[in-house]
Amino acid sequence: ENHRNKGKQTDSEREINFSVIGQYVDYLVKEQGVKNIFVNGTTGEGLSLSISERRQVAEEWVTKGKDKLDQVVIHVGALSLKESQELAQHAAEIGADGIAVIAPFFLKPWTKDILINFLKEVAAAAPALPFYYYHIPALTGVKIRAEELLDGIQDKIPTFRGLKFSDTDLLDFGQCVDQNRQQQFAFLFGVDEQLLSALVMGATGAVGSTYNYLGKKTNQMLEAFERKDLSLALNYQFCIQRFINFVVKLGFGVSQTKAIMTLVSGIPMGPPRLPLQKASREFTDSAEAKLKSLDFLSFADLKDGSLEASS
Repeated sequence: ENHRNKGKQTDSEREINFSVIGQYVDYLVKEQGVKNIFVNGTTGEGLSLSISERRQVAEEWVTKGKDKLDQVVIHVGALSLKESQELAQHAAEIGADGIAVIAPFFLKPWTKDILINFLKEVAAAAPALPFYYYHIPALTGVKIRAEELLDGIQDKIPTFRGLKFSDTDLLDFGQCVDQNRQQQFAFLFGVDEQLLSALVMGATGAVGSTYNYLGKKTNQMLEAFERKDLSLALNYQFCIQRFINFVVKLGFGVSQTKAIMTLVSGIPMGPPRLPLQKASREFTDSAEAKLKSLDFLSFADLKDGSLEASS
């Protein structure tokens, strides 16, 4: 346990455990009904991995997901344009279904045109792959509105297919949808606790960390929404919100997501890499109790290990 040895990790804990990715795929498909994966993003700590590690992780997900997953999209964003292009080219070579890129966040693009130029250069390294922009201003500090970015984007980036929108600004999101109705873009929402609002605004899908273990519940919400049963959909959303609201108050981030996923799936997700710190025992115990009280986790699942032990 980390707290006993003053937070020092063993060598094996510092390395990526590729051996669980196969069962991770099976768990997501069978237990959560999740068939599309966004690899090396925020939850997978993609930006804390070396380029070589990112390539290996991407390859393993594409290989293990073959004939089981509908889409494997690889996040290839990086501070270095050259590294981003290398990762994009690699994604194409291994047969990924798409690539996504965040705005560079240390030396930042200050205008829409500069950001477009950066994205264009990455997309050009994989000219046959659908390209998605990953909009996450809270983490990148790049506040260029998604709606402005999308204006005429296909003329400059012919492979552009949509965006992952991880922000709470539903005016910006709504206008992304409204101003681009003639295009067949994917509008993927990334704030899990607000997904229903985004669906009403025209979201075509969602990408998020909680779908690793709340995928089934979220799919039930999506089905209710499709059937136009908004009161049932709202019940599901509120149920999901109760859990997220609870863990947010305890301090909820990537480390905590790993701990919850380990608990729910039985697959050892391992600790995060520095600069993140492993979730505390107290957090995991509280989250477990909350999941049980909300009926997201049956006692049987944990005891008998019947669940087969996502990035």
